[in-house]
Amino acid sequence: MKRVYNGCMAAAGLLLIVIGMVLLRSGGDGGAMMTLPYICIGLGSGVFGHGMGNIVSKKALKSSPELEKQIEIEQKDERNVAIANRAKAKAYDIMIFVFGALMVSFAIMNVELRVTLMLVFAYLFVAGCGVWYRIKYEKEM
Repeated sequence: MKRVYNGCMAAAGLLLIVIGMVLLRSGGDGGAMMTLPYICIGLGSGVFGHGMGNIVSKKALKSSPELEKQIEIEQKDERNVAIANRAKAKAYDIMIFVFGALMVSFAIMNVELRVTLMLVFAYLFVAGCGVWYRIKYEKEM
């Protein structure tokens, strides 16, 4: 099942890259059509890299089951999970201040309203997710 999923991710990434290239070659009449090809190429590259990375990783570890077991143990180790969660929490705290400063600087520089609003909505989405998960985890614990 995982192999099929990784193959589909790689194929979807390639498809997005091709769509982005076709849109880029056809040009655009302005507005969103000027940025859509680059968004498709960027997302496609990320999705393709994720799928192919998993495929290559599985193939490399196929010949060494003891190494695969060791990596799985390290990934599920409580200490490593706690370190990763703490790093994510610190990055989230920093991101909130960086996004806030970026929004203020965009407003001061009179950047196009659509761009500023997209950043504000992304900021509010991330902050809302943080609040939602905090409430969820407080109910659990």
